[in-house]
Amino acid sequence: MTRARDDLAELVALRTVVGAAPPDHFPRAARTIADLLAEAGLPEIRLLPADDGTETVHARRPGPPGAPSVVLYAHYDVVSAQDETVWRTPPFALTERDGRWYGRGSADCKGNVVTHLTALRALQEALPHEPYPDLDITVLVDGSEEPGEGSLEKVLRAHPGLVAPDAVVIADTGNAAPGIPTLTTSLRGMAVVEITLSTLSRTLHSGQFGGPAPDAMTALIRLLATLHDHRGTPCLPAVDTDQAGCDARQDQAEYSEADFRADAGVLDGVELIGTGSVADRLWRLPAVTVLAVQSPSLDDAVPALRPSAKALVSVRTPPGSDVLHTHEALAAHLRAHTPWGAHLDIRRVTSGPSFRADTGRTAHTVLRDALRDAFGTPPREVGAGGSIAVCSVFRRLHPDAEILLCGVADPPSNIHGTDESVNPGEIASLAQAEVLFLRRLAALRKDTPEAGDPVPSPTGEQEDR
Repeated sequence: MTRARDDLAELVALRTVVGAAPPDHFPRAARTIADLLAEAGLPEIRLLPADDGTETVHARRPGPPGAPSVVLYAHYDVVSAQDETVWRTPPFALTERDGRWYGRGSADCKGNVVTHLTALRALQEALPHEPYPDLDITVLVDGSEEPGEGSLEKVLRAHPGLVAPDAVVIADTGNAAPGIPTLTTSLRGMAVVEITLSTLSRTLHSGQFGGPAPDAMTALIRLLATLHDHRGTPCLPAVDTDQAGCDARQDQAEYSEADFRADAGVLDGVELIGTGSVADRLWRLPAVTVLAVQSPSLDDAVPALRPSAKALVSVRTPPGSDVLHTHEALAAHLRAHTPWGAHLDIRRVTSGPSFRADTGRTAHTVLRDALRDAFGTPPREVGAGGSIAVCSVFRRLHPDAEILLCGVADPPSNIHGTDESVNPGEIASLAQAEVLFLRRLAALRKDTPEAGDPVPSPTGEQEDR
């Protein structure tokens, strides 16, 4: 863990913010990760350029002929630190405070890169006393995950045969609570649009024309208000949520209102919005958010009627739903509720498909047992309200591969916010779980008897294949 902290400090210090990084920081990060992976026992190293100028690190340790193939995924790009002055400590200098490590990317997702490294080092350093797992192990470290624009898919399509996984461990989520191992088994999708309302040919003095002349900003406010009812439930009836929500439940844990209020920092006396359980509203049902409104700042405000106004609107779509259908439903709602005959323009900004894992297969069973033994408590299975595009990339390109989602973040990590942090205990325990997972998966596949015979579980119990 001392080495893990040093590695994380080196990576956090590199400002790998897509579109806003110092010129040498992305190449330095890719080269550093490549060197660390080579040192951890993966002899085949490649740096694969993406179309946005970043590089994907590809590292591989080939297994014996016919060995199962496992891909370990994480990413090294991060979101902006926004206003760095509101951080208690510098965001790009890893700082220890109250038992946690603070810095941008410490949890999302450089902490997961370090987790893979820590697990691989443990396997490497166990030689020659313990054999290396009979697996074909590939590590993919993406340099352009945060924009969600499909750079990794283009890289993989440009290099056919680069990976052929039986299982993909995507380390880019987190645990439901500190010390509680968690598998994420569903993700909502995302549809984002930019809307523009126009009502006038020019800006007008509000005293001279205000009253009968329709102000575009006021029209936009009225339109945005139609996206929720009085309880805060999204008003998109054309989005089919019943079956999607039911299918997504599987064996997922629930989420108490008290825990959610604490995790989200909801102020005393402020009500939660929407209806249904917290887990339903967070993981299984659509959520509509106004991400931005283009308007004059208070310092620039003048008594005038605006001729046009813009907003960015996001819809998180239920697992199993069609994101293109959501785009259509949102557009239909906006057109039907545009006030006063205002001219409406809708531009699709981005789309992200939803995801549901198949949790009944071998790799999920092995990882559940490994998480339980490493953390000392049974893992939870939860949904996640966000989207991770790489899940759908692997689902499209390798439809037979098992996709497993886990990670080192927890609610106190505050990823994408100020004072992002990681609990080093999560890195240690998840790395241990990854070691157990790789060893047991290799042993299970190696010892698989003839078809029809029972397959021994990693814990020695008998289970049906």
